[in-house]
Amino acid sequence: MRIRALPFLIILPACLAQDAPAIHVSVRLVNVAFTVRDADGKLVTNLTRDDFEVLDDGQPQPISFFARGEDLPLTLGLIVDASGSQDHFVKQHDRDLGTFLKSVLTPRDRAFVIRFGNHLRLAADFSSNGSDLIDGLKHIDKRNQEPPEIGPPDRRSEGTAFYDALYYATTLKLAQVDQGRRAIIVFSDGEDNSSAHNMMDAIEAAQAENVVLFGIRYTETRKGGEWTARNKYGASVMARISHDTGGSDFDAQADDLPASFREIGEQLRSSYELAYHANPQADGTFHKLVIRARQPGLTVRTKTGYFSRAEN
Repeated sequence: MRIRALPFLIILPACLAQDAPAIHVSVRLVNVAFTVRDADGKLVTNLTRDDFEVLDDGQPQPISFFARGEDLPLTLGLIVDASGSQDHFVKQHDRDLGTFLKSVLTPRDRAFVIRFGNHLRLAADFSSNGSDLIDGLKHIDKRNQEPPEIGPPDRRSEGTAFYDALYYATTLKLAQVDQGRRAIIVFSDGEDNSSAHNMMDAIEAAQAENVVLFGIRYTETRKGGEWTARNKYGASVMARISHDTGGSDFDAQADDLPASFREIGEQLRSSYELAYHANPQADGTFHKLVIRARQPGLTVRTKTGYFSRAEN
């Protein structure tokens, strides 16, 4: 979520003004997007401000702003893993990405595609045309040095920069967009061994920018379906980054992906937004966020919190 410090000037009575300086208090506006589902898993879109309560580190917060999003335009980062562990799934990536774009993208939306291995390559920049995005992905190869690289130059001869792909897609691409809902859909196994950033860097960046992460997981197991420790770690990463940013993760080999893609589109277009004022210390600490629906049987999905950072 984007947090802005708003300075307030407290004016003292005239009898005290000569003896005391003006007092400046920094108050932060915390913005949150979230969705609500009923006991049957259906999205609930007709609630009002009075139907919710907000807790910041366990402390109730008055809601300063509230809005329902209806048919919101989307800005999406589509992040596709081209590392060695995904060689077996390249054609499936392309096919599933095409299905996703047909299910979700409309002329009002925009998306870009990054294909990554040890480097991050911009396969296709912002476009509302699904065919252009697919063509960009098909024409790029992980050994091709012509497509522009995302992020600072880094000498990496091998490996998988999963966390860097998420971090720079958020901070260098989606952070520049203010309209509608922003999300990253990552097609990967969640495994990383060459990023300059770690998992918490990627999660924190997404939380700070109100970007929701969705994981589409492709795991190459041993013969017989036996999972390695690396497989298990990657699956836990995909689940963690999705959960902490308010998204979901899906198993590409077990889930009904067309239905999953429709679910992602519905969730992004049917969200609520609220804001509240808080005055946490800008000390880099994590603040736990909870939004509760007052009506029984409703489940709220949102990010788990935010880091209080000093304003630049």
